[in-house]
Amino acid sequence: MSLVNRLTQEELVEDPHDFIAGHLMNAANHFSVGTQHFYAFYLLSHGLIKIALVAGLLRGKLWAYPASLVALLLFIVYQLYRFSYTHSAGLIVLTIFDLIVIWLIWHEYRLVLRHKVASR
Repeated sequence: MSLVNRLTQEELVEDPHDFIAGHLMNAANHFSVGTQHFYAFYLLSHGLIKIALVAGLLRGKLWAYPASLVALLLFIVYQLYRFSYTHSAGLIVLTIFDLIVIWLIWHEYRLVLRHKVASR
């Protein structure tokens, strides 16, 4: 809540009816402490897993491609499960982002495999 306060304070002083800042403050006011802890844990774990997978991808490790696809698909399944209870637009945005990343990884994986076959 205090982070949202700091981010929106100047904008709300300038324009008390600011659409985005007002909606951010409203959303933050409706988060319980348990919800805040869940999102903090979930986003932190989501980010750490993605960092580990990206490190494997950047090093050209073939295992990292299918592992990334599986991890992201599991995140999507869980996000959709949570969405069925919370109807949070943030989960849909995160899911769409993950789907785009899955497509990019799949595309890159196919190119890497094709390159490996051609170089034999």
